[in-house]
Formats: sequence, structure tokens, C-alpha cells
Amino acid sequence: QVQLVQSGGGLVQPGGSLRLSCSASGRIVDIVSMGWYRHAPVQERAAVAVLIRPVRTRYEASVKGRFTVSRDNAKNTVYLQMNELKPKETAVYYCKSRASDMDYWGNGTLVTVSS
Repeated sequence: QVQLVQSGGGLVQPGGSLRLSCSASGRIVDIVSMGWYRHAPVQERAAVAVLIRPVRTRYEASVKGRFTVSRDNAKNTVYLQMNELKPKETAVYYCKSRASDMDYWGNGTLVTVSS
């Protein structure tokens, strides 16, 4: 199994920045991908940015150039740097890992973009 612990998030003004963190533990060697998803009100949960081993990244079209997903292997942590945030990006953001054909989710963190 894989355990994920998220941190970061909160309230930010439009145009501002936030960084989310997701630390993994457990069967880390089995992880083939880690990424970030968001669940906005009255919308389905959707992928935002995903890291696929060994080096591929995928971004949702609307965040390209503003969001960056990265990892620190020494800390078993994945980050999501979010810049130029927009009010419509208010959502609960989840970290997800894929390992041994199973999905593991973090606890979620609320990001509110509002003035």
C-alpha cells in the first residue's frame, strides 16, 4: 500500500500563487505515477498535472504555463506550484498515486481563489 499526506492550500487572491505538497510512504517503489486532481463544485474530479515514471509529465490544458508539478525523490514528495490562480480554480485538490494497479488518494486540501 501507499500512504499520501498532503499539505499546503488555503486562501489566495486572484493572480496569486500557492504550492501544494504530497508526501508518499509505504510501497513507494511500486509507484508508476503521481499527480494532482481537483474537484470543483458541481464538476467531476479531473486531472490537473501528473508525473509518470520515469520522466513524463501531463498537464490539463488550462494550467499549462502556470502550474508546475515536480518531485523530490529524496523526500518522496511531489509538489504542485500554482501561479496566476483564477477564481474558477477554487476546488479541493487531491494527490493521487498509481501503484500495483491501484489508486491511492491523499486527504485533499481546499484551495480558494477569491478577493
